[in-house]
Amino acid sequence: MINKTLNKYANRIVNAFLKNKIISPIPSKYTKKILEAQKFRKLCESKIKKPISGFKAAGTGIPVLKKLKEKEPFYATVYKHNVLKNKKSVKINKFTLGIELEVCYLINKNFFNFEPKITKKNIKKFIIYIAPCIEVVGYRQKKKGIKSLGDLCSDFGANVKFVVGAKKKFKNQNVSNLKTKISNIKINQHVVGNTNTVYKNPMNSLLFVLKKLQKDKISHEKDFYVFTGSSVGVVPILAKGIYKGSIDKIGSVSARIS
Repeated sequence: MINKTLNKYANRIVNAFLKNKIISPIPSKYTKKILEAQKFRKLCESKIKKPISGFKAAGTGIPVLKKLKEKEPFYATVYKHNVLKNKKSVKINKFTLGIELEVCYLINKNFFNFEPKITKKNIKKFIIYIAPCIEVVGYRQKKKGIKSLGDLCSDFGANVKFVVGAKKKFKNQNVSNLKTKISNIKINQHVVGNTNTVYKNPMNSLLFVLKKLQKDKISHEKDFYVFTGSSVGVVPILAKGIYKGSIDKIGSVSARIS
């Protein structure tokens, strides 16, 4: 039986998520510990009937995990209305945390009919495409900063929008140790990174998410995205305008921040 108070806060943040509103912070007892935050996120996601585009890994930076005293990242559901094509606009507010540059994969829906455990050896047969992606991250709540991994998890993984660049057919591209960069040329803001900051590398992050989907017995009827986490950390948005990200050998992606 669901706790009435927990259900009340879940309804409140789900409404904010669906209507693009900002609410007062939910009590920290639902967000401070990652296990409680996971329960809260899953309850919230169970209330949303919109089409699903995929899933994201969050908290994939090893230094961040150590700082927050966590052992592993988490995953969250990504809904279709929050996934945009290359060069599209994203509206932000003062509770937006920043912008990230990621590798994403499009995974064959047959994965959900696969009974053996997913491994490094069999994972590649389910990957259809690979692409660069910009994620805008932020809260649906009136709070700033990240005090715990549960802060992000309990707020739908803090995903606001994903802008996906041109997809390339997956041909076993090596995603280890690739240079990355995100820039707002207008204000001379440039941040460089590396794919190895993403839970050792994006393929490892992908494997993490797919293992969790198997463990939680998640199913989906269509091919789906997996967003693997930021290669540049959370980059502050210092000005509105076009942010362009590039990942060596993968491609580039742009988002207009408004």
